[in-house]
Amino acid sequence: MRKLFFYFFIAFSCLVDAQIKDTLPDFNNDYFLVRDGDTLMIKLNEVSVLPKHKFKNKIDVNYYYWFKKKVFKAYPYAVLASKRIDSLNARLGRIESNSKKRKYVRRVQKYLEEELTDQIKKMTKTEGRILIKLIHRQTGKTVFENIKELRSGWKAFWYNTTANVFSLSLKDEYHPETENEDYLIEDVLQRAIIEEVIEAQEPKLKIDSYAILSAKNGSVDVEKYKEMFAKLRKKRDRKKKRDKK
Repeated sequence: MRKLFFYFFIAFSCLVDAQIKDTLPDFNNDYFLVRDGDTLMIKLNEVSVLPKHKFKNKIDVNYYYWFKKKVFKAYPYAVLASKRIDSLNARLGRIESNSKKRKYVRRVQKYLEEELTDQIKKMTKTEGRILIKLIHRQTGKTVFENIKELRSGWKAFWYNTTANVFSLSLKDEYHPETENEDYLIEDVLQRAIIEEVIEAQEPKLKIDSYAILSAKNGSVDVEKYKEMFAKLRKKRDRKKKRDKK
């Protein structure tokens, strides 16, 4: 009986599909297809159309994709941090005893250390800086503010795995509307989200991504990284000369 119903459903679906396609439909608006007086409601997903990238030359394309990999590496950890902070705050709100709260925070700290410390320590300085900015994006607070609010275990975790490792500022904020690096991060994220390449998590920091990205009309500025690599090459060349002597 179930098989009979299944085949009937498939045949009926094909028949309906054929009937809809056999003549040119009349689209009255974005949500309804009207044909022969009958209305079929259809669901259209919203798709953001971002400006096409504008690179100065082919070399800039390589730098952009290098930076894109850095964002992809840091973003999942920022998403996870946001989830853990939300979970921690929700749980702490239900615990009345201060001693039990401290015990729970220490347990979360241990979990995070086991889950993230080794991976974060393998990050480059650029990836660490991106991670700190993305945590501000995803949680709505800087790493420093999260530490100040949660203290104890969280403080130990972030100081040990970010600032001490990368010599970075935990007070770094995310401003894609004014900072070029943050703009590039937002550009990478939004395009990846549209393409469903990464997990889309709503940021707690209020950002009008489309307006920000449209303002620059697809312009990509990677000069900072070209300068950074030029300095590294000079440093490497000087070291080679010293080693030869």
